[in-house]
Amino acid sequence: MNEEGAPAGPALDSAASTCHRCVETIKLEHQLVRVPYEVLKRSVRQGIRAVEKEVNGITGAVAEAGKKEVSRDAAIKQLDSCVNRLSGLKRKLREMHDAEEQNLQRSRARLDHLSDFCKDPKWKKTKLDRILVDYLLRSSYINTATKLVEHSSIQDLADLGLFAEAQQIIEGLKSKSCTYALNWCSENKGKLKKTLSVFEFKLRIQEFIELVRAEKAFDAVLYARKFLSQLAAVDMQHLQEAMTTLVLKQTTECVFYKTLFDDNQWEKLIQLFKDEFCKMHGMTSPSLLHIYIQAGLSALKTPLCYEETCLKDDPFSHEAIRKLAEPLPFMKHVRSRLICYITKELMDEDNPPMVLPNGYVYSTKALQTMSDQNNGLVTCPRTNEVFALATATRAFVS
Repeated sequence: MNEEGAPAGPALDSAASTCHRCVETIKLEHQLVRVPYEVLKRSVRQGIRAVEKEVNGITGAVAEAGKKEVSRDAAIKQLDSCVNRLSGLKRKLREMHDAEEQNLQRSRARLDHLSDFCKDPKWKKTKLDRILVDYLLRSSYINTATKLVEHSSIQDLADLGLFAEAQQIIEGLKSKSCTYALNWCSENKGKLKKTLSVFEFKLRIQEFIELVRAEKAFDAVLYARKFLSQLAAVDMQHLQEAMTTLVLKQTTECVFYKTLFDDNQWEKLIQLFKDEFCKMHGMTSPSLLHIYIQAGLSALKTPLCYEETCLKDDPFSHEAIRKLAEPLPFMKHVRSRLICYITKELMDEDNPPMVLPNGYVYSTKALQTMSDQNNGLVTCPRTNEVFALATATRAFVS
């Protein structure tokens, strides 16, 4: 009871239920908070490397200018070069600071957005827009995603810049160029090494194959010595298979080696890059839209959905939905499944359920065993009431 004498139970239950929904919903928003954090970490890491490189260069130049054997004019020229490098370093530091501020602002905006879950009536609409933007960005519809972001005013909740960077690499791979992708690997070498990534190795193998395709065997050998020899430990078998193409060439009739020259290898590289990109930034590999749709489909999927008798108003009547739900288990059962409270065994036609006069249901085997041990009497384990086995009636599972 509260101070006015009204029962407080329902209100408390409602508040607890709402709080539980908040917690469960926010659990799914890991990616939203993780991405700007990972971008900020990468920015700081790259900034530290750049500063160390410039500082070491400037320190060396100053030391060189201070040597006695260096002429006055040469020393002045050296110091002028140091001043220019310091100006460049100052500009880089300013750019780094602005980028870090932007990522911190995005992080704050996303945390504020999550904290408004139970307060803002438009929160669900904003979330839907975020999910659609995520799908569009992953599908390379950058312009469409940008327009939706601007229309919904969710600039701080979308990763447009990050996916624009990824799109440049994808376009490069589509045009059969590994340049952008290899630069990305170089910038993120430490992170890729920690995750045991094979992406750089696959890129090098593909460039080697392209040299073989162009019948530049000598250049291919030099390339293999320079790059592939350093990556041999990643996948020696694949490296040996690639080196075999120097002999067989792209005109080979051997199906296995012929696939190495297939243009589909570039599509595999694109998919591998997408997977590595998502892993690096703490994103899920499938889009959020796919995850949420599959969560709903898992509650609808039954064996009957894949039969010709599937109704037209059933979502599974569409081939695209069936394909999306293919890896999901059957979660909805067309028949009830009852488990005996006593034996924990399934109650079916071979072990039918029996209903005691007090309404509780147990399996035939359990009641029969109990009856045999107690001269035809059975005791309900829930209420401790005693009944004759003959008073139990069979129940039918529908």
